Amino acid sequence: MAKSTSSIARARDGDEDSGEDPAIARRLLGTRLRTLRVAAGLKGYDVGRAIGASHSKISRLESGLLGFRLPDLEKLLTLYGVGDSARRTEYVNLARRANAPGHRHIDADTVPRWYETYLAFEDSATLVRSYSPGLVPELLQTPDYARELLHIVRPGEPADPGHIELLELRQRRLTGPDPLRLWVLLEQSVLRRQLGSTQVWRAQLAHLGRVAELVNVTIQIVPDHVCGPLLSPGPFALMRFGNPDLSDIVHIHHATSAQFLDRSGDLDAYHSIWDHLSVKALQPERSTRIIEGVACGAAV
Repeated sequence: MAKSTSSIARARDGDEDSGEDPAIARRLLGTRLRTLRVAAGLKGYDVGRAIGASHSKISRLESGLLGFRLPDLEKLLTLYGVGDSARRTEYVNLARRANAPGHRHIDADTVPRWYETYLAFEDSATLVRSYSPGLVPELLQTPDYARELLHIVRPGEPADPGHIELLELRQRRLTGPDPLRLWVLLEQSVLRRQLGSTQVWRAQLAHLGRVAELVNVTIQIVPDHVCGPLLSPGPFALMRFGNPDLSDIVHIHHATSAQFLDRSGDLDAYHSIWDHLSVKALQPERSTRIIEGVACGAAV
């Protein structure tokens, strides 16, 4: 993420109860259109030719990462055999919601578009399962730990207060009404990777121990011998939603971009990785005792 995020934090705070985010409407529309395409026996490249788009663009549209032009939507509904006017109107109305401005009004020159999409998915999720092979995940970071990370990612730049403000707003979902369920698999090596002073690091570990006591939060340590990074070298998050029409989605963060995967093959692969690691990980109670011990100076 680049430059200032303060405008995001303010917009997000002000729109907290403004209803469905367009990113979720885009994903719902894309999911429904993919179902129609498969039922019609058409491939992505067939559909792309019909509206003058590439196969990759059709894939992004069906994954909810792009908005639909209404003329293209009308062509697709005709191609898929949707002739009933009431059903067509329902799809058009959904597309209009999907194409509306996002709640955070993010400036594309300051923050990547994918980050807005990620925040919308996180806001709408009921369960987030996060695998963290290298760092404490953002929803569990203290402000001081987050500042230390910013100093590493952006050396020589002052810490952006908007980033910390946004982080704290996101973390409110863990303790607010209808709290987010968070399940974290934390590599054992993370507990040896001190960032900042001893005071900052021990405060972060103590915070992990406190958050682990919440009924909606589960933290498990993945021991070194399990070799989790061989299965997934980087972090990923599996998000689940309350809407039964939406499948889980996998978020994979890269240095300069991100991926959102919702194809059945990808979901099966990441669910399998998660199941393997969560079974091999230490139980939550033991994990919490180890974290508390490291906070007091014990080796791990």
